[in-house]
Amino acid sequence: MYKNKSFLAIIPARGGSKRLPGKNIKDLKGKPLIAWTIESALSSIYLDEVMVSTDDSEIAKVSTQFGAELPFIRPAELADDFSTRTDVIKHTITFYREKLGKNFDYLVYLQPTSPLRTNCHIDEAIEYLFCKSADAVVSVCEVEHPIQWSGILPEDNQMSNFLEKVSIASRSQDLKTGYRLNGAIYICDVDKFLEHNCIFINENIYAYKMSQESSVDIDSKLDFKFSEVLITERNNEN
Repeated sequence: MYKNKSFLAIIPARGGSKRLPGKNIKDLKGKPLIAWTIESALSSIYLDEVMVSTDDSEIAKVSTQFGAELPFIRPAELADDFSTRTDVIKHTITFYREKLGKNFDYLVYLQPTSPLRTNCHIDEAIEYLFCKSADAVVSVCEVEHPIQWSGILPEDNQMSNFLEKVSIASRSQDLKTGYRLNGAIYICDVDKFLEHNCIFINENIYAYKMSQESSVDIDSKLDFKFSEVLITERNNEN
């Protein structure tokens, strides 16, 4: 609870990872990848319940071992390549309301592929939500390179219109800082989510800034190796 409002943490973890098979339970510095997110969520001082939505029995087993709630096994039709984040969240909210009789004021969507996100980040994002009187907060980080130096290539790779003229002539330090979604934290008022049918609502939504070091989103072997290095460095600093 925070400010007399309740929070449900939803950790989505389907079993069919293509680029990095079994990544959600792959060992990362001594514990399964998903355990990093579960433990961070359980350490939050504001989250009222931490649950995992999965279709996979092994992920389900690991999730409960690390303390997450598992009120259901996700239906197969919500665990294929065409299932959306919105579908998963709506199914979860409906299940809690209709099957368990539980209503929450806010949902906190935490992808298990962000192991460097901590309980402090979660709690700060919730506090920021109320500081801004927002309906939603989404975590971001600075882009690694100026977005003004990015563009779309045609099929023949011709670059005449790749960049705007101002970007070509600018030094990197003269360009405005760009930010990207880092996938670590999504918070939204439940009623607003249902109204807009999207967690990324188009009004009264604010960005919670995180460091690049805390923003790794694991989708490949390289991401996984990078996370191991950053976790080792963090442990050494502590």
